[in-house]
Amino acid sequence: MTKVILIDDEPLARQIVKEYLAAFKEIEIVAECGDGFEAVKAIQQYNPALIFLDIQMPKINGFETLELIEKKPAVIFTTAFDEYALKAFEQNAVDYLLKPFNEERFQKAVKKYLDFASPLEKGAGTIDNSTANEKIEQLESVSKKHTEEAHRVVVKNGTSILILPTTQIIYIEAYDDYVKIFNNETFYLKKKTMSYYEEVLDPSQFVRVHRSFILNLNYLTKIEAVDKNNNLALLKNGSKIPLSRTGYSKLKEILNI
Repeated sequence: MTKVILIDDEPLARQIVKEYLAAFKEIEIVAECGDGFEAVKAIQQYNPALIFLDIQMPKINGFETLELIEKKPAVIFTTAFDEYALKAFEQNAVDYLLKPFNEERFQKAVKKYLDFASPLEKGAGTIDNSTANEKIEQLESVSKKHTEEAHRVVVKNGTSILILPTTQIIYIEAYDDYVKIFNNETFYLKKKTMSYYEEVLDPSQFVRVHRSFILNLNYLTKIEAVDKNNNLALLKNGSKIPLSRTGYSKLKEILNI
């Protein structure tokens, strides 16, 4: 049996998917979730092969939900996203269903998954992790103009999920394939790139001052010269951030100095 989870904040939308899935005897719905928090727990518990995922949900959206999942299942989006974005989704997800969709279109999406999924994927759960991560990164690049990450970042803290307002981010540091996001209390790891945050975050507030650092101007207290060619940014929490020549020039321009 193919284990499936339905993730949508609208009960009626989940009910429609349930009714359409009744035609597929090889599919078992193991859970229904009304938000991303529930979804992360359910996916960890049931390890589904496939999820039907809405993008625009309260609390955390569909993309933020996927970020928090280590073993990512195959995804069919059920969304009211605009047509422009969906054209890009078509090549990067198993499929998408633009609400309102009919049964014929729904069956096409499910058959597409069943035709291409391996027997292991259909039964036990996850698709190849590298493939899943690549597809999700591509989808996120399309969604940037819609994302809430200009104002918040969703992070994991042990088993808890936290929503961190960007106003509380002091700086971001590159860390291998991850970044460290620092606030006053601690830091959180995210599997993102520096380029991603450089593009998503408000450029009037966040400046990439070094290949490995993005800082929040609201926490900058002083620029200190180390020698003729090297400078440091001193932050309110006591951190000292190295400035590249380009980063130093950016700060001077923004600060009009």
